[in-house]
Amino acid sequence: MDGLVLYIANKNYSSWSFRPWIAMKAADIPFDEVLIPFDDNASNPRFREFSPTGKVPVLQHGSLHVWESLAIIEYVAELYPEAGIWPLDPADRAMARSISMEMLSGFRALRGACPMNMRRQKGKIELADGVLTDVARITEIWKTMRMRSGGPFLFGAFSAADAMFAPVVNRLDVYDFDLDAETIDYIQAVQAHPAWVAWRDASLAETWVVPADEA
Repeated sequence: MDGLVLYIANKNYSSWSFRPWIAMKAADIPFDEVLIPFDDNASNPRFREFSPTGKVPVLQHGSLHVWESLAIIEYVAELYPEAGIWPLDPADRAMARSISMEMLSGFRALRGACPMNMRRQKGKIELADGVLTDVARITEIWKTMRMRSGGPFLFGAFSAADAMFAPVVNRLDVYDFDLDAETIDYIQAVQAHPAWVAWRDASLAETWVVPADEA
């Protein structure tokens, strides 16, 4: 079997790259990464060399290219069913996929106002009501899933669902949202995971600055 190659952009900013990367790293899936940094407009013409959409991330497996974060996670989960990328229980797995799809398609106000930024100095910004509505729904999801599973992650062990929400963990932290103790506990659990630490440390070592993502 040919090895897996994950094409990503800046670890400091690229939330969609972060999702499959942390899912694969947390599950001990072997892969190589190729990082091509954003230009000033949070894009790069070189992405077209391997991406049909001109965006990242893209997973290459031999001659196959898989794009979009959740599709990459699903593909790798099928390649490595023993890795436990999704919860084992069918009901939990269905709920994990549901909230992952909600993350994929929703929360646009939060994502637009508060770009992921691992290097950002913690501090508040002025926010529209829609952002706070998004945050309320996200924290409701986190509390509900952890109450069902007992934590520390959404479905007990770290899973694809936690990977899909990992960039939001950064956003709620660095933009200094007012959060309850239970939400803070989940954030701290994710940030203590070795895969998170590895991504964060690499992010902090980067020197690229993308003005469009410096809220």
